Amino acid sequence: MLPLDVPASQPQLCFGTVRHTRLRPVRNAFAYGNYYLRLPLRSLGSKDFGCALFSRNRFNLLSFVDRDHGDGQQPLLAWIDALLKSEGVADADGEVWLQAMPRVLGFVFNPVSFYFCHRRDGGLRAIVCDVRNTFGQRHFYLLDTGWEIDFGSELTARKVFHVSPFCKVEGGYRFRFTKLLRDGHERTLACIDYDDADGALLQTSVSGVAADVSNASVARAFFCFPLMTFGVVLRIHVQALRLWLKRVPFFSKPAAPNQEVTR
Repeated sequence: MLPLDVPASQPQLCFGTVRHTRLRPVRNAFAYGNYYLRLPLRSLGSKDFGCALFSRNRFNLLSFVDRDHGDGQQPLLAWIDALLKSEGVADADGEVWLQAMPRVLGFVFNPVSFYFCHRRDGGLRAIVCDVRNTFGQRHFYLLDTGWEIDFGSELTARKVFHVSPFCKVEGGYRFRFTKLLRDGHERTLACIDYDDADGALLQTSVSGVAADVSNASVARAFFCFPLMTFGVVLRIHVQALRLWLKRVPFFSKPAAPNQEVTR
């Protein structure tokens, strides 16, 4: 397993697979190929990517737009630092890696993005999960052990935010993140399992193998996974239709939680 202080300050495109399994009252599972960005926000600063096919805050085949993340107003680093300090995390002064999908031809929908917030000595201090639903709402879950998070350990958060109309707002999430170096390539895995009042209900994961951001990797992403972000929204609705046809109980959207951030 990679030590967290290994220098790796270049933006990455990660190619991998999204998996989702619903265990009851009927089983429903799917998996599909995808890609996502991993950006070192402190190292990157306000720089562009030096890539003709991938732009920052400008239209392109793929693009990263700062206002899609954070509060959409402050610079991303200022926002994440302020959020952490407001929650009592004052020592996440190292690299912040943002894992999210890029815009594709100007469109993006991120069901969940992750901010991996490190201390200056390389230790992983906290993780912020930015969760969004298709109703235009969002919520932040802060994963914080009080000192340092070990890759591979299980982290938990109480569910307070409505994501799927086929799940109640109850129970909690179990998170596990891994980062490996294999055959010279960095591999990341994020697992999020959901338990309701009756036990395990959903098992989800997103995995990827990192490549440097370049014209070649962007072309691979764009042409091998055409219109990926449009496809994310389409697949969400297709899977919702499958669950409805299987007569899985439907729950209306409740009011959004009062708190913007929960632990």
